[in-house]
Amino acid sequence: MTTSTTYSETTPEQPTNSATRVATASFIGTAIEFYDFYVYATAAALVIGPVFFPQTSGTAQMLSAFLTFGIAFLARPLGSALFGHFGDRIGRKSTLVASLLLMGVCTTLIGVLPGYDSIGAWAPILLCVLRFGQGLGLGGEWGGAALLATENAPKGKRAWFGMFPQLGPSIGFLAANGLFLTLAMTLDDEQFRSWGWRIPFLLSAECCAGDGGPVRAPEAA
Repeated sequence: MTTSTTYSETTPEQPTNSATRVATASFIGTAIEFYDFYVYATAAALVIGPVFFPQTSGTAQMLSAFLTFGIAFLARPLGSALFGHFGDRIGRKSTLVASLLLMGVCTTLIGVLPGYDSIGAWAPILLCVLRFGQGLGLGGEWGGAALLATENAPKGKRAWFGMFPQLGPSIGFLAANGLFLTLAMTLDDEQFRSWGWRIPFLLSAECCAGDGGPVRAPEAA
C-alpha cells in the first residue's frame, strides 16, 4: 500500500487591502500632520514671539519664535527612527495612529497654552516641549504613510501609490494658511492676537477625532 503526501508550495502572501483605502489613509494622514506643522509656522511669523517672548525686543521675539519652529526639524529624524522601529514590531497601522495622536495632542495643547504673562518662563519651555512632540509625530507619520502606501500597493503600482503621501503637505499648507487668512480678515488685530490665533490649533483636535481614514487604515502585510 502506497501512501502519497501532497505538499503545497508556500508563496509569499500578497497584500489584500483595498487600494483606495490605502491611498486615502496615507494622503489624509499626511495632510493633517502637515496642517498642524504649518499652523505653527504661520503662528510663529505672526504671534508666537509677542505671546511667549514679550520681555525681549521685536527682533529677538521674531528670532525666538522661529527658533522654536526649528526645534521640530531636529525631532523629525528621531521620530522617523522611533516610529520606524516600532512599526516593524507592532505594525504600520498602530504606529501611524500613534503618530497622528501625538501630533494632534501637541498641537491642541499649544492652542490652550497660556502665554508668558500668565505663567512666566514656563510658557516658552512648555512651548518648546510641545513643538518637539510635533516634530516626533511628523517624522513618524510621513515615513509610516509612505510605507503603508507602497507595501499595500497593487503589483506594478508602488511608485504611483507612493505619490499619495506626497500630496498631503500641499493640502496641509493651503488649509493652514487659508484658515489664518480668513481669521485675519474677519477679526480685528486685538482679537486675533488675544484668542483668534488659537483657533487653528484647536481645530487639530477635531481633525484627528474625525479622521477615519488612517484610524481605519488596513494593516500592512
